[in-house]
Amino acid sequence: MESAQATRPRRGDELELRIDRLAYGGAGVARADGYVVFVRDGIPGDRLRARITKSKRSFAEADAVELLEPSPDRIEPVAPHPGAPWQVLPYERQLEEKQDQVRDALERLGGFERPPVEPIVPAEQRLRYRNKVEYSFGADEAGDLVLGFHRRGRFDLIDDVSQDILASERVDGLREAVKAWCREEGLSAWDRRAQTGLLRNLVVREGRRTGRLQARVVTSPGAQFRAAELAAAAPADSVLWTRAAGVAETTREGVTELVKGRSAVEEELCGLTFRISADAFFQTNTEMAERLYGAAAELAGLTGRERVLDLFCGIGTIALVFALDAAEVWGVELVEQAVADAIENARLNGVDNARFFAGDVRLAMRPLLERAGKPDVVVVDPPRAGLSNKVVRRVLEGEAKRIVYVSCNPTTLAPNARQFADAGYELRTVRPVDMFPQTPHIECVALFDRIR
Repeated sequence: MESAQATRPRRGDELELRIDRLAYGGAGVARADGYVVFVRDGIPGDRLRARITKSKRSFAEADAVELLEPSPDRIEPVAPHPGAPWQVLPYERQLEEKQDQVRDALERLGGFERPPVEPIVPAEQRLRYRNKVEYSFGADEAGDLVLGFHRRGRFDLIDDVSQDILASERVDGLREAVKAWCREEGLSAWDRRAQTGLLRNLVVREGRRTGRLQARVVTSPGAQFRAAELAAAAPADSVLWTRAAGVAETTREGVTELVKGRSAVEEELCGLTFRISADAFFQTNTEMAERLYGAAAELAGLTGRERVLDLFCGIGTIALVFALDAAEVWGVELVEQAVADAIENARLNGVDNARFFAGDVRLAMRPLLERAGKPDVVVVDPPRAGLSNKVVRRVLEGEAKRIVYVSCNPTTLAPNARQFADAGYELRTVRPVDMFPQTPHIECVALFDRIR
């Protein structure tokens, strides 16, 4: 213990390190005299100088400050982008890392020997795939208005963006037009320290299949500006104005007013049309969402006779895809507006075998089982934190023949998978899907069959 204490670096120390591998979340892993250091922006093979930002008993976190010898795998990034840290990795290597991390999580956190992980499904587009982007207004050193992303590690500084390699050229054009108009008007940006100023955020949604483009400008409350003139200058089909009073950087609060066009964006997925309201969750990669949900439906093995429960159903995307091949689908979602969207989307597509209810899954599951009866298939698409112990118990009470688990976080899928396995389900397969190229984020679909 004394030796570990003696070699443990302190915050601010700089170390010369060699990166051995990538950790889940994307940081490079190095060792300093056996002490683990997670280095942001490091990739396997890099020799670099890193500055310690956080020091704990068993590990430290650090920022790379100088690349001394680049990894033979390192490539030049297309353009600076805080949301695309894996640009420096060849795409094939990105896929290998993601597939290995799914397998590692199931082995290490789930206790599965040789887990049945399928080859990862590669992305259809490696760049410019996002259908939703949130930008922040700010000011540069000269006081000029900028519109882009938070500087890493800073809540108060915004770096301007002229090219967003994860969004389409149309989104680039819309963002630049809004920025130019706001500059000409002399509008001020929200100062996150002083909590003064007008402009906070610009949220852009794009219907990749429908071609619809929506801009939502978020400002401070009580302020006025020529919203109709902005809407006329913006190359968007619809423009909304949200006035938010909160101090935190969020676009999900406040009062929203429709200035131009329609309040919802329409998108097509798996042969269905979905209306997506301003605050609704919708997978940000349309093309790969189709592959993800298609995989979920395939693994569910629907024949047209099954009763399906969709927990955390959102605006009904998975439920309505499943409804095409099931006898009936029952969806539960906590957010009431999302449930309203799901009901409207069922009506829009002429789907009459899907029903949706608002409620907390922990409390709604038992009444739903009493009303609908025991399901043949349960599909879950939980938040990153995974399923709580209580929700797992409620799912198990349903005694479904199959459970389809759509996960955005293999480190929470793995312990949930172990709980299902211990309760009599067999993990049949896990299919990773690359929804977010150039990033460390991983989506996957897991299938469980009840065997006892």
